[in-house]
Amino acid sequence: MSDPDRPPADFADLVRSPGVVEELELRSRFGFCAYHGGHLERQTHIIAREAAAQSGSSYYAVIQPPERVHHIPSTRVDPDSSERFRSFIDHCSVMVTVHGFGRRGYFTSLLCGGRNRRLASHVAGHLESTLPHHRAIHDLDDIPKGLRGTHPLNPCNLTVDGGMQLEVPPRIRGITPAALHWYRATNGQRFPLLDDLIDALAAAAETWPGTATTD
Repeated sequence: MSDPDRPPADFADLVRSPGVVEELELRSRFGFCAYHGGHLERQTHIIAREAAAQSGSSYYAVIQPPERVHHIPSTRVDPDSSERFRSFIDHCSVMVTVHGFGRRGYFTSLLCGGRNRRLASHVAGHLESTLPHHRAIHDLDDIPKGLRGTHPLNPCNLTVDGGMQLEVPPRIRGITPAALHWYRATNGQRFPLLDDLIDALAAAAETWPGTATTD
């Protein structure tokens, strides 16, 4: 970008912006992705990165610095705008894109959208067993329309077998006042719900068939 103060025109412009970092690890055919990571949808890249590392899955994220936070809508996140993202999409057979959201009435809900409904149900089962006091909603009719992730251009649907979009509320991401109080009171320990979520996602990836690493 020639002007560091100008908002990015598109995803290609964003990933070339000063301070923006793309991370890529290719492992199994199961992928975790957080292209709204960094200070945009906070903790989403941490969730994707650690769930992938724990389960031997592939991982891609775009990490935005605090001084440059811009939201490119999912339907405009074009894999052909980034060599790293394109290689991730081509490598994975299924993937989970991790997003952050906050909406009244859904503060204890995890939304499991996307076109691969079998994957959404599979992941939701692991979320429900690990986070019993939260709802893992995987019936599309119960997910707000703007958060369903079913548009054909949504990146979660671009792998060969499709994928799911996971929307995570602030409380589980550990960014609410209560979570920050926990962080201070425990001398920097991470909010336990975040680790529970990562464990559940890793278990879902490990038990999903047909995603072993290939050369």
